[in-house]
Amino acid sequence: MNDWPDAQPEGPRRMRHVQRPQVPPQQPYQQQPRQGQQRYGQGHDQGYDQGQGHDQGYHPNFTQAQASGYDSGYSSGQVYGSPQAPGRGGPGGPGGPGTVPPQYSPPRPGGGAGAPDWRRRIKIGSIVLAVAVVGWSVGTYAWASSQMRNEVDLAKVIERPSEGDCTTYLIVGSDSREGMTAEEKKKLHTGSAEGKRTDSMMILAACSSGNTMISLPRDSWVTIPSFVGSESGKKYAARGGSKLNAAYAMDGPELLVRTVEFNTGLRIDHYAEIGFAGFANIVDALGGVELNIEKGFKDKKSGADFQAGTQTLDGEQALAFVRTRYAFAESDLARTKNQQKFLSALANQAATPGTILNPFRLYPTLGAGLDTLIVDKDMSLYDLGKMFFAMKGISGGDGKSMNMPIAGSAPQGSLKWDMPKVKQLVEQIRNDEKVTVTSDR
Repeated sequence: MNDWPDAQPEGPRRMRHVQRPQVPPQQPYQQQPRQGQQRYGQGHDQGYDQGQGHDQGYHPNFTQAQASGYDSGYSSGQVYGSPQAPGRGGPGGPGGPGTVPPQYSPPRPGGGAGAPDWRRRIKIGSIVLAVAVVGWSVGTYAWASSQMRNEVDLAKVIERPSEGDCTTYLIVGSDSREGMTAEEKKKLHTGSAEGKRTDSMMILAACSSGNTMISLPRDSWVTIPSFVGSESGKKYAARGGSKLNAAYAMDGPELLVRTVEFNTGLRIDHYAEIGFAGFANIVDALGGVELNIEKGFKDKKSGADFQAGTQTLDGEQALAFVRTRYAFAESDLARTKNQQKFLSALANQAATPGTILNPFRLYPTLGAGLDTLIVDKDMSLYDLGKMFFAMKGISGGDGKSMNMPIAGSAPQGSLKWDMPKVKQLVEQIRNDEKVTVTSDR
C-alpha cells in the first residue's frame, strides 16, 4: 500500500516568462538565413513553443531572431530610420535590399559641384568695397576737419544785418607771406612787406536761383563804421571816406566783415582767406590749372608774361595772373575779373572726380590749402565744399560773375559804388531771386 498521499499527475509545466528588452519594430527580414541558422532556429522555436508553452503574444512582424530573443550577431545591413533604396553596400551586392542611399548634393548654380559661387563672391566683395570706401571717406573728412584753421570769430561783429535766404561767403586773398622763405618771395615776386593786407575781395552768394560772384575792388570808397577792437575790446568811432582794404589793415577780418555788411546791408555767413603761398601751393598740388587767356600781357611787378591762348598755369604763373593790375588800363577792375575767372577754373578742376577720388592728388591739395586757409569758427568742411562747388557752378554757367556796380571815381583814385544798383543787387540775393543787376565795368 502506497504511503504517499494522493497526488494528481503532473501536467505540463509552464516556464516562467522572461522579459526581454524592447526592440523597435521593423520590417521582417526577407533574406534567406544561412543553412546552419535555419536548422538551429527551427529546432529552437519548435521546442520552445510546443514543449514550453511559449507566450502567444508573438507579433507577426517580428523577425525570427526578435521573436526568439536570440541575437546571432549577424548584421542585416539595415539602418533603423532610413528607407531601403537601391545603392551600394547592402546585402546581396549593389542595388540589393537594405542598401543605404548616398547623400545627395544639389548642383551649384552656374557650374558643377566644384565650381565657385561667383554671386556670393561678388556680393561679399561689394560689401567689403563699400565698407572700405565709407571708412576712407570718414577718415579723410575727420583728418581734413582737424586741419582747418577756424580762427575768425564773427560773433565779435556788431550790429549785423538780418539773415537772407542765400548762403554768403566773403572770400579774401591776402598778401600774407607767412611761412615763405626769401627764395620763395623772390620767385613769386611778392616783396618782403611786413604784416598782411587784402589783395582781393569778393562776395559769393550761393542761392537756389543761381550763384553770384561779386568782386569788391580794394580801392572802393566806403565808410568804416564804428567797431569794437577784436583784440583790445575798445570801441572806435566810424571813419568816412576810406578805402575798403584799410578796414582789414586796421583790425583784421572781423572789421572787414563789419565794413562790408555796413556798406551793402548784406549779411556775411562765412569768411575764407588764403595767402600767397597757399594759393600757389594749391595750384601746384592740382598739377596746374588750365586757363584760356584771351589777350597776352606782361607785368614786371607781378612777374606776369603770358601769350594769348589756352595754357596750363603753375603756382607761380597763377599768382602772377591774379595779381597783375598795372598792365591794364582799368587797373583794379580788370584784375578783379581775372581773379574771378581763375578762381572759377581752379574750383572747377579741384571739384572733379579726378581730384576727389585720387588720394595722390586729393591729400596734397587739401594739405596745401588747409595749411594756409583761414576761415570763421562756424565754417565746417562741408561749408567749404559748398563754397567750392558754388564757384565751380559759376564757371559752368550756373550763375554769374560781376564787379560791384561802380558809379565813378572818388578822391585818392578810389572807386565809388552805384548805391541804387547795390541795394537792388542785395535785395535780390537776400530774397534768393535771380540776379538781374549788371555792372558797367
